[in-house]
Amino acid sequence: MEFEPLNNMDMEFDIGSGEENDDLENNNNGIDLEQDVDYDNGEFLDGRDLFGDIVPGTTDMDADLEPYEGMEFESEEAARIFYNSYARRVGFSTRVSTYHRSRHDDAIICRQIVCSRQGFHQGRDRNSKRKQKRPRAVARVGCKAMIMVKKKDSGKWIVSKITKEHNHELVPPDKVHSLRSHKHISGSARSLIDTLQAAGIGPSGVMSVLIKESGGVDNVGFSTVDYRNYLTSRQRHFGGGAQQVLDYLKQMQAEDPTFFYEIQGNCDHSAGNIFWTDATCRMNYNCFGDTVIFDTVYRTNRYRVPFAPFTGWNHHGQPVLFGCALLLNESESSFIWLFQTWLAQMSGRHPISITTDQDRVIEAAVTHVFPDTRHRFCKWNIFREAQDKLSGVCQSHPNFEIEFRKCINTTESVEEFESSWQLLLHRYDLMENEWLQSMYNARLQWVPVYLRDTFFAEMSVTQGSDSINSFFDGYVNASTTVQVLVKQYEKAIASRHEKEVKADYDTLNTAPVLKTPSPMEKQAASIYTRRIFIKFQEELVETLASTATKIEDSGTVTVYRVVKFGEEHKAYIVRFHVFEMLANCSCQMFEFSGILCKHILAVFRVTNVLTLPSHYVLRRWTRNAKSGVVVDDHALELQSTSKESSIDRFNNLRQQVIKYVDEGAKSSQTYNVAMDALKEAIKKVKTSKKHGSGVAPLGNLPNGSNGEVCSAEGNRLGQLQSCSVDEKEKKIEELVNELECANERCEVYRENLLAVLKDMEEQKLKLSVKVQNVRLSLKD
Repeated sequence: MEFEPLNNMDMEFDIGSGEENDDLENNNNGIDLEQDVDYDNGEFLDGRDLFGDIVPGTTDMDADLEPYEGMEFESEEAARIFYNSYARRVGFSTRVSTYHRSRHDDAIICRQIVCSRQGFHQGRDRNSKRKQKRPRAVARVGCKAMIMVKKKDSGKWIVSKITKEHNHELVPPDKVHSLRSHKHISGSARSLIDTLQAAGIGPSGVMSVLIKESGGVDNVGFSTVDYRNYLTSRQRHFGGGAQQVLDYLKQMQAEDPTFFYEIQGNCDHSAGNIFWTDATCRMNYNCFGDTVIFDTVYRTNRYRVPFAPFTGWNHHGQPVLFGCALLLNESESSFIWLFQTWLAQMSGRHPISITTDQDRVIEAAVTHVFPDTRHRFCKWNIFREAQDKLSGVCQSHPNFEIEFRKCINTTESVEEFESSWQLLLHRYDLMENEWLQSMYNARLQWVPVYLRDTFFAEMSVTQGSDSINSFFDGYVNASTTVQVLVKQYEKAIASRHEKEVKADYDTLNTAPVLKTPSPMEKQAASIYTRRIFIKFQEELVETLASTATKIEDSGTVTVYRVVKFGEEHKAYIVRFHVFEMLANCSCQMFEFSGILCKHILAVFRVTNVLTLPSHYVLRRWTRNAKSGVVVDDHALELQSTSKESSIDRFNNLRQQVIKYVDEGAKSSQTYNVAMDALKEAIKKVKTSKKHGSGVAPLGNLPNGSNGEVCSAEGNRLGQLQSCSVDEKEKKIEELVNELECANERCEVYRENLLAVLKDMEEQKLKLSVKVQNVRLSLKD
């Protein structure tokens, strides 16, 4: 996004004026009002660390976390998180302060993050008629410590100004958790709180359990007051805007019968979890539901709204939505209810893999509902927690974090990881560290080398899940309230759809630049979407610098050793089944991402396999991934149903028009043909409108079948009217039995039809690939 130069911006300054606990009406001095709500309403930031510890964009910073001018961040939030983490180490609390907005779109483009003791207390006017509150201790002493971050044209944020000196004493490490921005109710603590509350245990009993589980009061990380504020804020945050959300969901369901929502237990919506989805989400899942991400970033990044979407990746590698939830209760039973409700709406088809935050309650719910689905923990949450759990090591050994990440991300075999892990523990004397031991015990669920045999639809084995896929990134954030959630939700949906349409257009109407004379590259360019082809092309070009040496041959299976020039020490083993045209590589890239790796392609090159075998072309990555008839669980044809919402119909029409506009404008002849077709279409639309909502009259139905049905039913009703009560009941029972049998037959026919359609699509794709192979061979 581009902005005008800073000197042309509308400036909005708030000058620090008083104590940290000024009430909301008078506290528009020295703090962004949206964030001020978090500080002064006692809401405790949805129970999380004020700025968290780390998010994508901060994970690659040096372990000592010293800010400097010119330091870059992926987002404003990443800068806040970084500075707050630095403040925790040094011994002070932080808050957001002045900001500048863009004239272009009113977005914040400059922000100051300051020491919480910045500014001075500004006493109230004694003549004010407002209700006087009890006097509070003055916290602000005019401290100048702060950083200023500005947004660049590239979208990144850069530290443009910094002051490190404080004019007050800093807080020692054993008391820093008491500072406002460092109070922390972890996700596991919140889940335990909800579970204990559901069991009828009161606040004092809950705190007793938490103290015992944490090993003492000092280790809990928050006070009883904070706990009570957390409970109050959960109801206040959601309760006030819940009716607005519920009204929106009811409106959507009235406009679109395929829209679905449910409140857990049909209880009062101010206290119950809410889930919703629609036909587009179900269609997305039908095409791309092989891997799912359950995004609970709100639990880590102090979101005010407990908003948790189900997302995945479409054929362009873009985030795609499968459904959404608002979660007030985070007990295991609540997550089980949510997963089961979502799965039922997705036709009961389990995904191959699912990615979530690491959480004992979520893990138990996933195991219960998705027993055969591979469960992965998001890595960046684990790296964030490492900053806290291993803070002493990070401060004493600046290189530890770099080596820790290298051990996790760059090891390419189980043996290499195990060796690197043990070496790391011995080097930094961490053999007895309980947290590292627990993470090692869970290594099968987050270390990439153990996950590469499962499909996650990500382009990189070693870098996958460094950050969780957020469909709503840039639309729902820490300051979003329930009241504005609906508007932001719709904006995100529209934006993502627009990006998908643009990617479809680019794929269909532009041709990529080929870098080799390979028939396989030309074939891939015509099959894959643009982004997927670019990734495949990178792998194909890499084969030019690789050698594949045969090391074993049994007649049916040939084993090759593939190395890159200059990296002979790093070899990959490819087993090639000659007759089946099947190849398996030790890097397992195809299993993980669904795209062939450079090593298998190198073997194909030396064995004269000139085109891609059809079984190596995943439909989900092709430009035709969403083509064909797609029917959801409610037997509605999603692309053409008359019950679609007006937004869906508009988007579908626009998407189809975009595909053919360029073709129609290429010459006068095609232009005239297109215009004639458009005029004819307009006449048909007008004629259709005269007939009402689009329901065909009975006389126009094929073969008069509906008329016969109506006649037959009319005869039966006439017979019923002339029967006695007993006879009527008997005939009604017979009709009910007939109806049930008909429904069962329809369901069988429907399942068979879906199976046939799916098989036809698969055969169509395979045939298309074979035809291309034949054409290419004939040209040669």
